[in-house]
Amino acid sequence: MGDRLKFERFLWFHNRLKSGSYPHAGDLAAAFELSHRTAQRDIEFMRERLGAPLEYDAARRGYFYTDGAYELPAPWFSEENVMALALAVRLASAIPDATIKQSLCSLLERAFNLQDSGPNIRAADISEKISVKNIEYSRVDEEYFHAVVDALLGERPVAIAYYSPHTNKKTVRTIVPLHLIHYMGSWHIIAYCTKRRGLRDFALSRIRAVNESLEEITLPPGLPSIKEYTRRHFGIMQGGETREVCLMFAPPVAEWMAEQVWHPLQKTVFETDGSLLMRFPVADFREVKRRILSHGAEVRVIAPEELAREIREEIARMGKIY
Repeated sequence: MGDRLKFERFLWFHNRLKSGSYPHAGDLAAAFELSHRTAQRDIEFMRERLGAPLEYDAARRGYFYTDGAYELPAPWFSEENVMALALAVRLASAIPDATIKQSLCSLLERAFNLQDSGPNIRAADISEKISVKNIEYSRVDEEYFHAVVDALLGERPVAIAYYSPHTNKKTVRTIVPLHLIHYMGSWHIIAYCTKRRGLRDFALSRIRAVNESLEEITLPPGLPSIKEYTRRHFGIMQGGETREVCLMFAPPVAEWMAEQVWHPLQKTVFETDGSLLMRFPVADFREVKRRILSHGAEVRVIAPEELAREIREEIARMGKIY
């Protein structure tokens, strides 16, 4: 509430300046029942922190703008706003685009300049106080990332050269970017593909070129919603028909695994010996197999038997190369 009232004072003073009435601290103090010192601090804040081009005219005994085009900044940042923005800037470290990250930092600097209460923090201090470490992520070319995001926000088609490690081939596709998603360390663009005539997922790390497309593309009716598409195609337990998986985690890792969310519908229960039972639905074993194998002997597949058999077979194949 205090910040909002303060901004109302700035706006009142600003409007008087724009009307050419040469207001002074006494006018501001009288209008809002302030002390003369508080009113003068408000004027100095406008000049020093909001960048207002204020000058005092001794003959008219009031202030005026040396630049009549000046306008007050639209946003007003509270302490909570600044805190949220500072966290967002650090979380944005996963964005492979220096231009976007620099814009975020500039916005954060503005937020600090618009704030005159709360902790005395500078934008340069944030990296010393908050950090994000990314591991096992796919490297994305900055130029291609920027071009794809620009096309996404501009709702424009682009032509991409796309490499598939499964077929070891590169194809050229014309796509309409529809949704950007960051999944387990990798950036993906969900797009309408004219070659396949449907929604497809393209890993940005596999894009080898991005060019403008002058092709006029109308999305066909009946496309699934993005929410439905991502629900079916992202995550180790997403898809169509599902089966329930039951895993038993050994006591040394049970507490740690209880903190993790593998699926919004998962159920966990601690056994009397300290182990953890985790149950969740899956539609495809491929990714969940990798997660299970990454925990080695600390986890055992209780059900279904088909998944347990695939794990045993994979362990046998691993044994042959060691």
